[in-house]
This record gives sequence, C-alpha cells and structure tokens, in this order.
Amino acid sequence: MSAAATLAPVAITMGEPAGIGGELTLKAWLARRGASDAFFAIDDPDRLRRLVRRLSLDVPVAEIDAPAAAAAAFGNALPVLPQKLAAPERPGQLDVRNAPAVIASIERAARFARNGSAGAIVTNPIQKKTLQDAGFAHPGHTEFLAALGGTAGQPAEVVMMLACPGLRVVPVTIHVALRRALDLLSTDLIVRAGRIAADALRRDVGLASPRLAVAGLNPHAGEGGTMGEEDAHIVAPAVAALRAAGIDATGPLPPDTMFHEAARARYDLALCMYHDQALIPLKTIDFAGGVNVTLGLPFIRTSPDHGTARDIAGTGTADPASFLAALDMAADMARRRAGHAITT
Repeated sequence: MSAAATLAPVAITMGEPAGIGGELTLKAWLARRGASDAFFAIDDPDRLRRLVRRLSLDVPVAEIDAPAAAAAAFGNALPVLPQKLAAPERPGQLDVRNAPAVIASIERAARFARNGSAGAIVTNPIQKKTLQDAGFAHPGHTEFLAALGGTAGQPAEVVMMLACPGLRVVPVTIHVALRRALDLLSTDLIVRAGRIAADALRRDVGLASPRLAVAGLNPHAGEGGTMGEEDAHIVAPAVAALRAAGIDATGPLPPDTMFHEAARARYDLALCMYHDQALIPLKTIDFAGGVNVTLGLPFIRTSPDHGTARDIAGTGTADPASFLAALDMAADMARRRAGHAITT
C-alpha cells in the first residue's frame, strides 16, 4: 500500500477564539473539500457554526467522535472533534476563560499525531499572553510542542523553520528579547540547530545533501573583528563543526548580502542567529505564503506564518494563503515521512 493511501487526516487546532483561526479553517475546507487529503478541526462546533452564519459561508459542520471519522465526512462537511469553549467568543476581544480550551486543542492534536490517528497537525495562531495569564508556562507554540513531543520527561530537541517557495530560514534563538538572545548564542546552540535542520531536510523534504548558509551575527559578519568578535569566536567554529559532521555548511556570511535572489540560489536553508534576522527577509519575500514548521518533533507540525489578526477577526477578510500553504506542506511532509518509514 502506498504512503499516500495510508495518510491519516491532518488535525487543525482551534487557535485564539477571538482571532481569525476559525475563519481560516472554514475557508480551508472550502478550498480543499475536493482534495483527497482530509483534515479535521479540534474546535467548538457551535463557535464555528456561529462564524459560518456571521460570514455567510457555505460550510456545513459535522461533529465527529474520533479522527478516523474525518475522511468519510470531509467531502460533505468540515469534520469537527468538539472542544467546547468556556465562554462565548467575541471577535477581537480576548477572554482568558477560553485559554484552557485552546491549550487542550493543541494537546489533543499532538496526542493524535503521536499515536498515528492524525498524519500531521496544523496549528492556528495563539495569543501567547492570554494563555500565559491562564498559567501556560511556555514562550510559544514551538516550546510547548517540544514538551509534548518529548520522552521520559525531556522535551524534544526542536528548531523553528519558516519557509516559503523562495526561502527557508531557521533562527538559532527564538522567542527571547534580543539582549537575551545575544547572551544565549553559543557554538553548541548553532551546531544543534544546524544538525536538527539538516536531518529534517533530508527526512521530510527529500534533500539528500542539504546546503546550509550560516549568517553572521554582526554587520559584515564582524569584518575581521572590527565589528565584534562573536563571528570569529562563536559562529565560525560552529560552521567548522557542522562541516566536520558531514553537513554542507558555509559561513559566517554577511547577513545583509545573503538574502537577495542570486544568493538564495546557493543554499537550501539559512541558519540565522536571532528571530528577526530570519523572519524579516522571509516575510518580505512572501508575507502571505510563509509557513512555520517545527523541525525535530516525532510528528509533523506546521502553522501559518502570521498572528491572530484580532483587528480583522469576524470581518471575513482574512487571507487563507499562508494557512493553505501550511496545510499542503503538512500533508506533503507527512506523506514523505510515511514513505520514508515504509522504505527504510
């Protein structure tokens, strides 16, 4: 049997109820209802029905009791595994009472993905501060999923990759203040990120020998130490270690000259030193189509590369392009991973 034939449905999480996640899920079903790859939402079905009426969308909602029921329902309705909200949602208005449902939606999706009931998960954007006000102990999705994907009480070793058709980037440090990111940066951390990224590109993207371009930390990659010693003392040793491990890595490269079109053709992924160094070029190249991928998990997780957009929630104007790209990438990666598991 082929990997495509055995692909389990993709699980979609609720995301922030006051944001655009529900609208994206509904629009995704309208766009993909004729596709062979089914998906299901872990969400409050009454909330989605209210949103259907509010936005005048022709999306029937079918409640299911298990992921296995999604495929049969998918052609005629959006399959929804119920996750009830504690309070009625109000577009744009945060309510900490609904945080437990948002967290539970992510936990259930990860559990289904780990046990094979779901082929992958696509997470709708969350409002981190609201979850943290309810006791959520993680900086964001990436760190929470690392905990959910870990073993023996230890989180999985993960990195965050952002991808669009023209560029893949991995920030070595993620959701911390820039001053803190500079303190955290180390040769070992860069090597770890490069190793996880290279392994995932081989396994889930199908690149036999992925090429990594490693960005310098300082302007002009330090320019021989005149603009900082970190590139010579931290970044360059990491590049050497990656190469010694058999990974095609180059750098440290001047960050201001490595993202134009000709430069991007020379590598498969850019390893960047901090959050904005990675995300600014990607969002400039393809803001609507960027996808967030957590590499290193025992399951596939993707997400649209934008936030909750509470300012337009409930208006019907949310652009589903990034969500659709995340959905398609999740299915493609899950299919490749399933094929890898069958043939090795």
